[in-house]
Amino acid sequence: MVNHLHQDLDQILENTEHLWNDIRGGRIFITGGTGFIGTWMLESFAWANEKLGLNARAHVLTRNPEAFFAKAPHLAVSKSFRFHRGDIRTFEFPSGSFSHIIHAATEASAKLNAENPLLMLDTIVEGTRRTLEFARQCGTPSFLLTSSGAVYGKQRPEITHIHEDYNGAPEPLCSSSAYGEGKRIAELLCSIYSEKFGIEAKIARCFAFIGPYLPLDTHFAIGNFVRDGLLGRSIQVLGNGVPYRSYLYAADLSTWLWTILFRGMTCRPYNVGSERSINISDLAETVSRCFQPSLPVRIAEKVVEGVPVPRYVPATERAQVELSLKVRVDLEEALSRTIRWHKRDKW
Repeated sequence: MVNHLHQDLDQILENTEHLWNDIRGGRIFITGGTGFIGTWMLESFAWANEKLGLNARAHVLTRNPEAFFAKAPHLAVSKSFRFHRGDIRTFEFPSGSFSHIIHAATEASAKLNAENPLLMLDTIVEGTRRTLEFARQCGTPSFLLTSSGAVYGKQRPEITHIHEDYNGAPEPLCSSSAYGEGKRIAELLCSIYSEKFGIEAKIARCFAFIGPYLPLDTHFAIGNFVRDGLLGRSIQVLGNGVPYRSYLYAADLSTWLWTILFRGMTCRPYNVGSERSINISDLAETVSRCFQPSLPVRIAEKVVEGVPVPRYVPATERAQVELSLKVRVDLEEALSRTIRWHKRDKW
């Protein structure tokens, strides 16, 4: 597979170049490096490593190296990485010291959350504890947890954008809360290890994203819409199209996460996402217009009057003000780049 991400990777490097000296000649450890977020962290790390001559190395934990090598062979052969096979809950600790750890391992899978909530909860909690224990034992001072907006529970409909100090939570007696509650416990573990062992735990509460490597066949509506368009069929909205979401492009996501790792405050969570809200119906129409000719949009369910409109949209003033982060790629351009990547590499 040819890497068609140069424009994105140059953008990430341009906006993070001043940060990378922190790992010059060093080693970092990444869990979940083969998922959507992790793959982007690897892409941007390898790019910076090469372009800036950092002489750094990332050790990547993965359950299935072969599957990742098929997905991104150019990363598999990169001298920037060493891959470790293992389960996040039980992996053997690599030898030596690491200056930074990025803990991005947890499958954001609605299917797993519904069918096996115990496994979802155990993977998040035990995996975070295992990774923090590794950080403690090898003396790693800086740790990044990719948490989730799911920690807030259901966003109240009167709140258009949810802030980091919102004290909502998932419903504890609902098994579908396993993912959100797991992330809450993961954040608590970070706080405990920071207080007891001095680990600088940075927390990124991630919302919704779009970009190359996003799965097109899971529960992400935007990915499903792009898939429908690539197949030349009508865009299918499975619900009524009313819920509001927002989407941050993967290049911006990478910039935000590296900045939070290197410059974020310890145990001070930062929302990571776009503030531009759009309902699912309008999102489907936006995706439709990315194709020529535009495709019809089919909405499966009718709107029920009087039912509160669900929202999942972050407020990001903290990241903007404290870390000078901003959205650089708007939704339309993000969709255009994503579709172009899929057409070049897979379709």
